[in-house]
Amino acid sequence: MKQFFFATTAKGVEEALAGELARLGVPEVTTESGGVRFAGGMEAAYRANLWLRTASRVLMTLAEFPCETPEELYRGVRGVSWERFLTPALTLAVDCNLRDSALTHSGFVALKTKDAIVDALRDHFGSRPSVDTKDPDLRVNVRLFKNRCTLSLDLSGEPLDRRGYRLDRHEAPLKENLAAALVELSGWDGSTPLVDPMCGTGTIAIEAALKALRIPPGLNRRFGFQRWQGFDRALWDRIVAEARAGMLEQLPAPVQGTDLSHSAVGMAAQNAKRAGVLQHLVLGQLPMAEITPPPGPGVLILNPPYGKRLGEQEALRPLYKEIGDTLKQRCKGYTAYLFTGNLELAKSVGLKATRRMVLYNGPIECRLLKYEMY
Repeated sequence: MKQFFFATTAKGVEEALAGELARLGVPEVTTESGGVRFAGGMEAAYRANLWLRTASRVLMTLAEFPCETPEELYRGVRGVSWERFLTPALTLAVDCNLRDSALTHSGFVALKTKDAIVDALRDHFGSRPSVDTKDPDLRVNVRLFKNRCTLSLDLSGEPLDRRGYRLDRHEAPLKENLAAALVELSGWDGSTPLVDPMCGTGTIAIEAALKALRIPPGLNRRFGFQRWQGFDRALWDRIVAEARAGMLEQLPAPVQGTDLSHSAVGMAAQNAKRAGVLQHLVLGQLPMAEITPPPGPGVLILNPPYGKRLGEQEALRPLYKEIGDTLKQRCKGYTAYLFTGNLELAKSVGLKATRRMVLYNGPIECRLLKYEMY
């Protein structure tokens, strides 16, 4: 049966995500702000969860209706046949996103949605399911935009960036799906070297290796839809087996990650080991100025610190100048991509960007700057 789905992503990444879906052979792909719509059966949805590197969640649309009052919300939600998805023995949670609508309180909208669902189920079964906000069997997503409500089920469960390989979250490193988006937007296809000379805990290098080895990012995690009524285990097992059969034994070209910090490189190695790609990566402790990339052509991606406060910004100027000098002196034949949330500091690189892409790292507006090193 044909369903409609929506894969969410960070602002600026929509085109890259649409490209991923097209390569999966998914029909009717349309790009919108904050994500990509697509159609298909449950097979398309299962594949999307397993394979999408740049998405945050995959949602299945249940209903859309105009909504300006609590009564319209309640009626619209109650009109769905919830017994198809829930029984009193299962738990649920409701997530809510609001923008430019008459109803302005997300907690109230979530509560009203939950009331309509449990009332409908109590009428049908004689008893109601419980709410479990932490680990529900079914996660319902309600989105109100310009007084139009879209009601969906969340197939992913945990967000898709939680690949399961990165246990160290004490700093604020790039999310896995944003790191994958940088690799995707660089156009790197795995056939030439990829270098990250400020690799931190290794996310960009690991995502690059997973892509080049054709390892699905969702291979070692569980998804929300696996707990749904009517989950097709045979279909899922076939999709996973097919994915495993297509994985490569070795990288077509080297992927290299270096960092000044000894502890960061240690964490990168641990993360790469959990991701199953440690033996494929070249990791090392090195200052930026001493990197030796493999002979070009190749792609270099770096995500230096942004310097949120004024004093930090001044302290980082020499680092950005060093980046520019190193690219000129040591990276001949490479296409370099600098991801930063500080355009003022980017000027200190001293190179002319041939392309500027606007992306968001959480709430921070960033640029992915492209430099051709001849």
